[in-house]
Amino acid sequence: MTGAGPPRRSGAARPLVSWRVVVTRAAAQAAPLVAALTAEGAEVIELPTIRVEGPADGGAALREAASRLDSFDWVVLTSENAVGRLLAEIPDTGVLGGVRVAAIGAGTARALRRRGVEADLVPRRFVGEALVGEFPAGFPGGRVLLPRAAVARDVVPEGLRRLGWQVEVVEAYRALPVEASPEALAKARTAEAITFTAPSTVTGYRRLAPSGEVPPVVVSIGPVTSAAVRAAGLSVTVEAGVHSVDGLVEALVAWAIGNGRPGAGSRPSS
Repeated sequence: MTGAGPPRRSGAARPLVSWRVVVTRAAAQAAPLVAALTAEGAEVIELPTIRVEGPADGGAALREAASRLDSFDWVVLTSENAVGRLLAEIPDTGVLGGVRVAAIGAGTARALRRRGVEADLVPRRFVGEALVGEFPAGFPGGRVLLPRAAVARDVVPEGLRRLGWQVEVVEAYRALPVEASPEALAKARTAEAITFTAPSTVTGYRRLAPSGEVPPVVVSIGPVTSAAVRAAGLSVTVEAGVHSVDGLVEALVAWAIGNGRPGAGSRPSS
């Protein structure tokens, strides 16, 4: 899914009017999701559960890898954060002219496009398994650069190596925990829904709310995040079919239309 996203409804047609929805995304990245939910009528409660910081080495390994981009055949980017961190180390995106670029999903591809780079590969499903499944076979000496979070699944690098590629993984950023006030947590527990956009947001929320209480409707951006929700002892109510911010909002809207607004208040993990 590419472009600016689906059109939003207005007035009485907005299905999330009277809903309070918790956004757990890092504060610096929450704006698109907040705007999309607000456009559907929701009152958004921002409760960042992580913050995004630079790599532990201050970016030395990423800068070194960026300085020799022409030695790679592909750059694989699995998040918008990775796009921003890598391109910040490239003074001119023209150096990517001889390198093919893969983006894991629509949001990552849009982040590239905003910086003048068009992805050569965006899988039909926005998960690592699909990216590997649509990636071309490697060849002798073929090399892939994978800048990513300090903690991430190994599905992509392992899968690409099985295809015959030499993969260099470089830490591009870290997702670190944040603190939240008791008042902010109490407000979040009164919401009708909570959204999770990555496994790290689930881990961060579980740390802030160790009792496992969540609003009645738990919305996940996709199967990887859903697995993290279940591993944390929680239940997934809605999983986005298209694994993007727009897909998440559309999935919640569809659920709201079909099921109505739940009773307010928290529920324990199940």
